[in-house]
Amino acid sequence: MKLLTSIILVFPTLLVAEVVTAQKNKAPNIVYIICDEWRAQSTGYNGDTDVITPNIDRIAQHSLNLNNAVSGMPVCTPYRAQIMSGMYPTTTGMFMNDVMLDTNLTTIAEVYKKNGYNTGFIGKWHIDGHGRESYIPESRHQGFEYWKALECTHDYNHSPYYYGNSPKKLYWDGYDAIAQSKDAVAYISEHAKDNKPFMLFLSLGPPHDPFPTAPEKYRNFFRDKQIKLAPNVPDSMRQKIEIAIKGYYSHMAALDDCIGEIWKMIQTSGIVDNTIFVFTADHGDMMGAHGQTNKQQPYNESIKVPFLISYPAAFGNKGRNCDVLINSPDIMPTLLALSGLDIPNEVEGKDLSKILLGKKKDNVEATLISCVQPFGQWPRRKGGKEYRGVFTKQYTYVKDLTGPWLLFDNLKDPYQLQNLVADPLYQTIKIDLEKKLMSLLKERHDDFLPGMEYVKKWHYTIDETETVPYNKINYQGKPIDNNYQKE
Repeated sequence: MKLLTSIILVFPTLLVAEVVTAQKNKAPNIVYIICDEWRAQSTGYNGDTDVITPNIDRIAQHSLNLNNAVSGMPVCTPYRAQIMSGMYPTTTGMFMNDVMLDTNLTTIAEVYKKNGYNTGFIGKWHIDGHGRESYIPESRHQGFEYWKALECTHDYNHSPYYYGNSPKKLYWDGYDAIAQSKDAVAYISEHAKDNKPFMLFLSLGPPHDPFPTAPEKYRNFFRDKQIKLAPNVPDSMRQKIEIAIKGYYSHMAALDDCIGEIWKMIQTSGIVDNTIFVFTADHGDMMGAHGQTNKQQPYNESIKVPFLISYPAAFGNKGRNCDVLINSPDIMPTLLALSGLDIPNEVEGKDLSKILLGKKKDNVEATLISCVQPFGQWPRRKGGKEYRGVFTKQYTYVKDLTGPWLLFDNLKDPYQLQNLVADPLYQTIKIDLEKKLMSLLKERHDDFLPGMEYVKKWHYTIDETETVPYNKINYQGKPIDNNYQKE
């Protein structure tokens, strides 16, 4: 009996040891987690003392923290199209929500699949453009084989999806992020033992509003908590934003547990050293900063996103900050290069892998931020407008169609309270940033035209809010709005 017990106890350890040995002889696995609307500043490891993210904070202790990661066009569909294609929105036409990414483009999943990877996608897709709850056939899965996805929903507790190539609409059990994360854990557990590497994307809908819909357990964390709001939130909005941000943080606390379970499976399955793990978001949320809500805008709360990347075999196991500027199109070529794979010629993003590995000096001086056509939650009636700008390690500089609009020194003024665009002391800096912007626009063949010129070029139909129409989603029978005035 003692011998049998010893064998039972040792057997799982032997299996893990075999997996670890096998991992050394194959290309790295990829686990890429995207959260919707999670801004960079709202993480414990970045200094937020109100948010509750102990698991993500522990992961940060073993990861590179890319603290200058930006969403160059901070809205859902444009971001997703950029990470899938490595191309800019003015090239692909993916500068608005609810439009379709050309299936003739070479996507990141197609490259991994071609090179012998198992590929999987779970969660929010939002680059199909055929309606937010419509079936997406296999021909439009863009290289992903394992498929449990939906175009878009924010009804997190009654969340549909399609499995594989079946047109039957299914529903996640309970709060979708928890169910989706469990599915990701099962996928990792199964494929850790495979002799082929895998690439898994998990695209989670929260913490995007509606905010009061996280499980009660997590809402209770913040019910009586005093929240410290940033100084750039005006007094007139503070009461409303405090209510909203408690819901926002409730979703984050739920996701933190989900991500913790995924990280635990990566560790216990013996693949942690040879897995490239990424935690990030598609864009942030203004949360009342500068009197604004939602995203699309060029302020830090909107464009800056968390970006943790762990790859112990290449980066070691000790967490540290990395200041390199990384934009959405840079993610595809960087991941491919870290995986030892060729980058398609049409990719426009920068391969930053050698900088991350410490093999090349960081020479990225500026990266492009833009809004081609304001729409949806930031329409013109709410101040929405076209802009182009540059983000550097110190400054944000932005132009609209009438000329220079914003200039912030983000090191001296992290809440961007002082617009220096007309300050005589900053004119030399403004001229230099203008040159950097013009160089990036020339590189992108972007003439910075009015938004409707691009809408016409790509033959999009828009409604009265200048949004590409989609089937509205309801939450508990009520239309979802995004003004933070929910019950």
